[in-house]
Amino acid sequence: MIAANSQNATDTALLIVRVALGLTLAAHGYFKFFKGGKIAGTARWFDGMGMRPGKVHAVLAATTELGAGTLFALGLLTPLAAAGFIGLMIVAAYTQYRDNGFFSANDGWEYNFVLGLVPITIATIGPGRFSLDRVLKIDDDLSGWIALLLFGGIGIAAGIAQLLVFYRPPAPDAS
Repeated sequence: MIAANSQNATDTALLIVRVALGLTLAAHGYFKFFKGGKIAGTARWFDGMGMRPGKVHAVLAATTELGAGTLFALGLLTPLAAAGFIGLMIVAAYTQYRDNGFFSANDGWEYNFVLGLVPITIATIGPGRFSLDRVLKIDDDLSGWIALLLFGGIGIAAGIAQLLVFYRPPAPDAS
């Protein structure tokens, strides 16, 4: 009886974390599309930080946030969603926060690190019984080492490739 209760608790905890992180990321994408400055304002922000062309990156970031966040919350193609989190967080951490050090209290990349690490950890463990991956019977095929190495690698490679190809930081102020 203890083992069954422990498994229920684990599956419930995985569901809670997946839904909380997934909906948080999806909300960022929704915000970029429909609130604040929308895509045009987000494009100006991307251009200003050196991710050019800004409009392309605004649409890609919003779409990836909305898509990866929703997939992660549902537990559908969980490792692919985790790869999306990783790619996004590498770009965010490098372009916006790297010069400030690790701690978020100093506007550092601590938060980005956690948002990239937790999803790939859950993908490695598996999304749990309360996931669409389990309903489709693909959770065992996609979790474990394949999730960590393949999809973790895809996320890292995507983030680095995006920086190498598109990141052109603005020149420092001469003042």
